[in-house]
Parts: sequence; C-alpha cells; structure tokens
Amino acid sequence: MKQIFLSTLTELEEIQTFEPGSWINLVNPSQSESLEVAEHFNIDITDLRAPLDAEESSRIVVEDDYKLIIVDVPILEDRSNKNYYVTIPLGIILTENAIITTCLEELPLFEPFRYNRLRSFYTFMRSRFVFQILYRNAQLYLSALRIIDRKSEEIEKRLHEATRNEELIDLMELEKTIVYFKASLKMNERIVKKLAGSASLLRKYEEDEDLLEDTLIENQQAIEMADINGNILNSMTQAYASIISNNQNTIMKTLALATIVLSIPTMIFSAYGMNFKGNNIPFNDLPYAFELIILFAFASSLSLTIFFIRKRWF
Repeated sequence: MKQIFLSTLTELEEIQTFEPGSWINLVNPSQSESLEVAEHFNIDITDLRAPLDAEESSRIVVEDDYKLIIVDVPILEDRSNKNYYVTIPLGIILTENAIITTCLEELPLFEPFRYNRLRSFYTFMRSRFVFQILYRNAQLYLSALRIIDRKSEEIEKRLHEATRNEELIDLMELEKTIVYFKASLKMNERIVKKLAGSASLLRKYEEDEDLLEDTLIENQQAIEMADINGNILNSMTQAYASIISNNQNTIMKTLALATIVLSIPTMIFSAYGMNFKGNNIPFNDLPYAFELIILFAFASSLSLTIFFIRKRWF
C-alpha cells in the first residue's frame, strides 16, 4: 500500500502524486510500488525494501541522493488468540525533496501524524519529522512496557492457584518480549545518539536539539524499565514454576490420602463378601450385624480422616 501526504499550513492532505515536501508512507509495498518510488527518487531498491525483512537490524546508511535510517518499532501480534508485543523494522528514507517511510505492517506509531494531532508537524520539515518519529517510538515502547507490567500482575494473581502450565507459558512469552525490547531499544539508542552527535547527517534546529534530548531520555527510561521488568519476570517464572509443581504435588497428596481413607471400608466390605467355612465372621450372629459393620467402617474412615487433619496432611 502506498500513501502520499502533504502538509499545508493548517492540515495534512492526502495526495496522489509525488510533490516536493511530501511524505510517502509504504506499508508492505508491492514490487511495482517499490520500483516506482525507487526510480522517482533514485533510491537503491535493495535499501528501499530492506526494512521489509523482519530480521533487519537498526542502522544508518548514507548515500549521495538519500539517507536511510532503520529503527525497530513495537507492534502487537496475535498468537493463539492472545496479543503479544514484537518488534519489526521501520525504514525512514530522506531524499532532497521528500521523506519516505516503509514497513511490513501499518503502524500505530503514525496515527498522530496521519490525523495531524502533533504540534509543529509538517511533512516538509523532514529532519524534525524524523526526530518526532523517534520520540513517538520511544513513547510507544514505554507504553508497551507498562501494559506488559499490568499483564504480569494479572498473571501473578492467577498463579497462586495455578496447576497448569498456561500461566507459566504466558510469563515466558512476556519475558521473551522483554528480551526483544531490550535489544531493540539499545540499537535505537545508538541511532539517536549518532543523529544527535553528528551535524552532517541531519540538519537540526534549536527546537530539534530539545526533541532529541527528550527522545534519549525516553529511550533510556524504556531501557531501565525493560531491565526491571525482565528481572521481575525472570524471578516470577522461576518461582511460579516451583509453585505450580508444589500445587500439583498437593493435589496428588490429597488424592492419595482420600484413597487411603476410602480403602478401609472397601477392605472391610471385601472381607465380609468372602465365603468362609461355617461363616465364623465377627458380628455374623448379631441381629444388627449389617448396621454395625457399616458403622464400624464409617468410624474407622472418620478416625483416620481426623488423624490426617490433625497432622495437617489434608
């Protein structure tokens, strides 16, 4: 999909042709769309389609006619009817007259830009647009980490009574997400520092310096939060693996004790079900033998149950 936007002084308009100062947003573009953009702006097709590889790493490429910046962005992915965060590459290409973004999927990152919700956002201010994207991306990481923290708390509440592996698998998925986030955030931090420290890569205005500094702060906060969440999730995973095993052992112990208690009446009734020569069985000659045997079996089971309860085995 290809979308072209151009800012006016009051609003953001979607247009159909390549204009100076426009923003071209490519979402999983076809080969023909990629070739059209690459030929018009004299971009190497390999660089244009590089961010469409989910394993592509963050980096900056400087060519004569354009600059390519690749960063990782967080998105939600559906797995087994549950949503988990993953990261995918986003390519930002700056040419002399336009800015091009390309990605495998439509990103929530660009919603404030498309709906013109950001102050001082103009497509023709290409450098500032890049810094605003990086700042917004750092905020999305922080937001995603807060959601992961809330999810871990919800799982923690269920784990106290858990006997299956479902909650433990959820924790491991969150822990895996944190690992991806930490790697992506550290790579993104290098990109931001490189842009902040080099005057030749992108032209910066005074306000842009403040925006870059805020981006670095947000990114550093996200890294620290990811470290904390990762340590907590790792500890929780190990602790609750033991809890689940202990809960299962408790259930097995309860079932074993219940089997022992129920085996006493079974043994008594089995004995009275046998045929003996002369039928010399206790209580056999009493008029209420059946009731006495039932009472004796019940009393034996009850006594054993009370014994187990006092021992706190039940």
